[in-house]
Amino acid sequence: MVALDIPAGGAKGNLPWVEKYRPETLDDLVSHKEIIRTINKLINNNQLPHLLFYGPPGTGKTSTILAAAKQIYTGKQYKSLVLELNASDDRGIGIVREEIVAFAQNRVLHVDTNAKVNFKLIILDEADAMTKGKISNAQNALRRVIEKYTDNVRFCIICNYLSKIIPALQSRCTRFRFAPLSKDQVMPRLQHVIDAEEVVVTDSGKQALYDLSSGDMRRVLNVLQSTALAFDVVDDNNVYACVGQPQPQEIYNILRTLLNGSFDTAYESLNAIRLNQGIALTDVIENLLDHVMKLDHDEAIMCPLIDEMSKIQARMAQGCSEKLQLLCLISAFTLFRNQTFADIKD
Repeated sequence: MVALDIPAGGAKGNLPWVEKYRPETLDDLVSHKEIIRTINKLINNNQLPHLLFYGPPGTGKTSTILAAAKQIYTGKQYKSLVLELNASDDRGIGIVREEIVAFAQNRVLHVDTNAKVNFKLIILDEADAMTKGKISNAQNALRRVIEKYTDNVRFCIICNYLSKIIPALQSRCTRFRFAPLSKDQVMPRLQHVIDAEEVVVTDSGKQALYDLSSGDMRRVLNVLQSTALAFDVVDDNNVYACVGQPQPQEIYNILRTLLNGSFDTAYESLNAIRLNQGIALTDVIENLLDHVMKLDHDEAIMCPLIDEMSKIQARMAQGCSEKLQLLCLISAFTLFRNQTFADIKD
């Protein structure tokens, strides 16, 4: 996801690092090589179809199409032949009928002799936000626009959730899924930014950045920049402190307390952590799940515990009392522990 040749200073020196190191060409992208190879071939053969990019945030969807657009359209062509819209802002049917149609219906009259294509490009980012209220008058309107102006325009629809795009739009596009980035893809780009910005980062800090990112390159760079501004050294302690996430050792201690301590002891200990360290219960549950899945117990005992943890997290997302949900979490583990002991006695 990170360009290799952009200097640390210059005109981009004051930009957030995620924008400062955004790739300029398809060759600068470091992930999803099969997708890049396919798009390059389609561009070179002047056979680019309508595109639908979907996948988790920070996996290179927007960077890929912007790099492709800069590769297709050079110089002044880019501003006149590329329309970028963010559907999370421009989500109404009016935008589809007015701005997109106005751009699409004007044909390309003067194309550079070196150009590889003879059509315009419309990039519709966060298109799954066009589903507010009843599904999607805007998407239905867009379906007709795509059909009517295919000779003149190509669309690239970008979303996180494919299920929120109506089937009629999906069928008109060639779909590409952008999976979360692997450690092998993230680490070289991360090291490049570290070297360019002259940041002191320990190995534990790099590992913490990757662990917190879940394959999201944007999050890696944002957390790196935040931690570098807040601390002289980017290590695991400072990274977790900067984002307010509990450290793995703290999660392990919490799990041990839930499994071994009494109800009162567990409540006092976890409530003190919540109040004194400002750790959110939803973050605790999310991190606890990885440790719970490693417990060697019968699935008949594990399933109710995991089910209860999911319900607690759902209630937290709806704004329920954190203190009450903490008691629910301790209760779930108390029942789990009692059931385990009962099975052992049997």
